[in-house]
Amino acid sequence: MTGRLLLDHLGYSWVMSLPIHTEASRLYLICKRVVDIVIGGVGVLLLAIVYPLVALAIKLEDRGPVFYRQTRVGRFGRKFEMLKLRTMHCGGKSVERQTASDDSRITFTGRILRPTHLDELPQAINVLRGEMSVVGPRPEQPEHADLLRRKIALYDLRLTLRPGWTGWAQVNFGYGAGLEGARKKLSYDLYYIRRQSLGLDLLILGHTIRAIPMLRGR
Repeated sequence: MTGRLLLDHLGYSWVMSLPIHTEASRLYLICKRVVDIVIGGVGVLLLAIVYPLVALAIKLEDRGPVFYRQTRVGRFGRKFEMLKLRTMHCGGKSVERQTASDDSRITFTGRILRPTHLDELPQAINVLRGEMSVVGPRPEQPEHADLLRRKIALYDLRLTLRPGWTGWAQVNFGYGAGLEGARKKLSYDLYYIRRQSLGLDLLILGHTIRAIPMLRGR
């Protein structure tokens, strides 16, 4: 009813009940990859359309690189470089911390890109490469993932899926910070792992599209 699971009530018997290695799950994975390729292809096409204007704006502002590459943890703990359009100023040593809406590091171009989520478009390339899926748990930075794996039981289950461009936790909870926020996101992620289906994926995509300001008339 809540769309999430109570972590304290889960045990390894619950893990053993997860629907894996069945005909239905294999068919779902095939359909999911087809959806990934189609939506990833559309995303790359949109990126190609907006790239010249965005690249010009970024270069005129501080002459730094157009893309921002950040190491994230993918399926089975494999690391990959997640791509974004750069929305922060170059220079100085990068400090990995959560970004506030009024963060002084955000560029003028970034303040346009971030609310519309256009800065996330390059992740379509990650999807086509197979490093990410359109729907799944959001990938964490390695140091954050290592900490959360030590602090939260069953956290490693997130790594059984490809990380997602969007996900059940994102459309229901957002980007909660801290250990308690991570626990709550995990409660949604585990619900998704238990209930994953093409119908649920389409529902998540629908919620994601409605959350984009320029597609809802705001």
